[in-house]
Amino acid sequence: MYDYDLLVVGSANADLVIGVERRPAAGETVLGSDLSVHPGGKGANQAAAAARLGARTALLARVGDDAHGRLLLDAQREAGVDPAGVLVGEAPTGVALITVDPSGDNSIVVSPGANGRLTPEDVRAAGALLRASRVVSAQLEIPLETVVEAVRNLAPGSRFVLNPSPPRPLPRELLKACDPLIVNEHEAKVILGGPEAGDTPESWARGLLALGPRSVVITLGGEGALVASAEGSARVPSVKVDAVNTTGAGDAFTAALAWRLGAGASLEEAAAYAARVGAVAVTRRGAQESYPTAAEVDAV
Repeated sequence: MYDYDLLVVGSANADLVIGVERRPAAGETVLGSDLSVHPGGKGANQAAAAARLGARTALLARVGDDAHGRLLLDAQREAGVDPAGVLVGEAPTGVALITVDPSGDNSIVVSPGANGRLTPEDVRAAGALLRASRVVSAQLEIPLETVVEAVRNLAPGSRFVLNPSPPRPLPRELLKACDPLIVNEHEAKVILGGPEAGDTPESWARGLLALGPRSVVITLGGEGALVASAEGSARVPSVKVDAVNTTGAGDAFTAALAWRLGAGASLEEAAAYAARVGAVAVTRRGAQESYPTAAEVDAV
């Protein structure tokens, strides 16, 4: 019935990465490593991660008619993604400026570029692609109205997964479609409205479920993740590794979870598998080039 296991509707950026001994304070300049350029963006990252694992994957995104756009298209093809839904033109390719410290933690500033020109009309024009996809995944590095339009054009019986990053208040129509909504602590608190959200992952999950999602996954870094639905909640432990670079690891987690859910895994099973995928990714530098194959995940 479905030609694709996963369709990712989202962003595609060129990641411009500099290593620093420490991130600068306001008004301060620090010296960093040589600049490196990598294919990135939450949408393109998720698509590449899922395809590497063996999922039949397509990407609906927009890039510029420039060198960064060509880099991104080549990377998608190399990972095994069908890039037929990638539109070209109207603005320069999006760029993410990333600093990485010695612990592997990163800070990111994104210039959306062509991502901001991915419109609801583009989604409607790609209706055949959405109808051919078992699971549709999205993030918020593209216009919110475009993500809402993706929900409105889902195939009957398909599943919608949302990582609301960067976070913002979300319309109820979008929240009700999420199965699951995948957030970290910061994203959960933004959506819930701040300090009144409570101080435990369980309280955040209850608050988020009350807003309409069918299920919720809260990622907790080194503490693993919490999965929750109307049937209850469960903790999923992390996989202990020595992190080198966390850039794009959350995207690998989301992609793996979405794919395994589409394959019939329970939410807890899918999150446990996704935790292993994310653990492998953080032991390698870069975003898309750090993503493992299924065989590499099985070896963890």
